[in-house]
Amino acid sequence: MAATLAPDALILGIGNTLLQDDGIGVHLARALEAAPGGLRLRVVDGGTVGLSLLNEIETALPLVALDAMEMEAPPGTVCLFTGAAMDRQLLGRKTTAHEVALADLMQAASFAGRLPTRRALLAVQPAQTTWGLAPTADVAAAMPQALQLVLDKVREWRDGA
Repeated sequence: MAATLAPDALILGIGNTLLQDDGIGVHLARALEAAPGGLRLRVVDGGTVGLSLLNEIETALPLVALDAMEMEAPPGTVCLFTGAAMDRQLLGRKTTAHEVALADLMQAASFAGRLPTRRALLAVQPAQTTWGLAPTADVAAAMPQALQLVLDKVREWRDGA
């Protein structure tokens, strides 16, 4: 029987896909499920986050969370926060319930001594978070850049950089 290879990273897509740009994390996660490039990604649709995701976070080796986040930047701005910078960003301004929940889950994992050492938050500045099934044009246009940043970071971790 062949051994199962561990994933190179857990990709956690966060957001509400019924609220336009708020769902960008989930849309990005779904796009990464089909991403080429030889990476083994475990992709989880975290939706609006819940306590059930704590085990996923605690057992992840590398973790990349994908979410819309208010950064006081132009719509579609993409930022990748890694390690302690991710922690600081999550403890900063909170404008949606799932940002608070993600911060809470990361803090709980830290208290348990199980916070992934390799962790990143890919944040996208939303334009609209009102009813709608698709991201706005600015946020949709940022998806290729966001996907490439995630793939590059996971490759960097996999290759030992």
